[in-house]
Amino acid sequence: MAIVTVSAAVSHVGKIRSNNQDSGFAGETLFAVADGMGGHAGGDVASALALQRLAEIDGQYNSAVDAEFALQEAIVAANAVLTETVYEHPELTGMGTTLSALVRVGHSVALAHIGDSRVYRLRDDVLTQITIDHTFVQRLVDSGRITAEEAKTHPRRSVLMRVLGDVDAAPEVDLQVMDTRPGDRWMLCSDGLSGVVEHDDIEKILKNQIAPRDAANALVKESLDHGAPDNVTVVVVDVHQSFETPEVTPVIVGSAAQPIAFSQTVERRTTRIPGIPGLRLHPRGPASTEPSHFEPGSEDYLDELIEEDRRRSRRRKVTWLVAALVVLALIGVGLFAGYRWTQTRFYVGESNGFVTIYQGVQQGVGPIQLSHVFQQTDLETDALPDYNKRQVQNTISADSVTAALEIVKRLSDAAASGTPTDATGGTGAPTGTPAPSVTPSPGATP
Repeated sequence: MAIVTVSAAVSHVGKIRSNNQDSGFAGETLFAVADGMGGHAGGDVASALALQRLAEIDGQYNSAVDAEFALQEAIVAANAVLTETVYEHPELTGMGTTLSALVRVGHSVALAHIGDSRVYRLRDDVLTQITIDHTFVQRLVDSGRITAEEAKTHPRRSVLMRVLGDVDAAPEVDLQVMDTRPGDRWMLCSDGLSGVVEHDDIEKILKNQIAPRDAANALVKESLDHGAPDNVTVVVVDVHQSFETPEVTPVIVGSAAQPIAFSQTVERRTTRIPGIPGLRLHPRGPASTEPSHFEPGSEDYLDELIEEDRRRSRRRKVTWLVAALVVLALIGVGLFAGYRWTQTRFYVGESNGFVTIYQGVQQGVGPIQLSHVFQQTDLETDALPDYNKRQVQNTISADSVTAALEIVKRLSDAAASGTPTDATGGTGAPTGTPAPSVTPSPGATP
């Protein structure tokens, strides 16, 4: 039986944007999503050009390593196309695109990724995010400066650190080869889905035993139900075993499915303008009249972002420090109050062979004992009847020093008469027997 794929690609402009700058592709072995940026001037052009160049490598490969190499070459070529297009059409300066793609070869897939579009894999009903976002906040998460939950609401969560475009002639692209097997479901999407729909909700939809197109439509609908402030593109790929290899008609969606039109109002440049910093922003704001993406004009912008995050980190650390000090203070007060209470208790026990009154309780906290000798009597434990001797060795609790002295008196009476008695206050003890003398411990207070 052969390994085959069944796939679907769906793209929607969303509820806020006036044009679709996403592109998606589902072919024979190649599947990809691109999310363009650069405003109305070039976001759609960037994703369309990149995806159309990438689509040229859709086909069969001898190995996943060969497919990985083809992906790398195609992405470098796509980046060159974008750079040359900006040179020819300077009104597109600053345009760029994310790109996430996979090529299936037998039981393996070759993956390529740059930007904040994503690749997921559903295996055994568990959804795993395979790619890592190339965003400013992801760097903060990776360095431990903020949590993944904080990243969702961070004011700079939309800043991209790596994209294809007229920024870098040799962009850094994540490449890897992974295994795949029948039953796997792969999903590629733009941040129009992953940015608004929770991971668990995506997993719930993909776990349903529905066709890839139905799953893709359900995911897009989920994004729309959450407001869809951005374009949303989804490609779903199911891996199966089959005796027949189905014929596949490649599907292109989004801006790459439309003719690419360039403005003719600007003359060709005679000199190149230096590239802008490798930084892009996906604003989440709803105003469709604003450019759909923003590019900062200098490297100082990144420094400002880092300094702002340092200030946020310092404020967060101060808040945690104050909270920790308050908690420690409350614990300290509780421990002190608990210790003070233990010192209102007494018990009778044995010390160096003599009946002794202790202040505190019999328990301890680790190496710390919660009791000390309050008074040591001259009554030897060996002089007690066996029953009372065992009572003393096991300790006898008392609510007050007066009660402890009464216990000692009863023990003394039992020793004098030789008759066991209930030292805790039971009957049978003879009366009139003088109480044993006591010697207070140094520093003890009744």
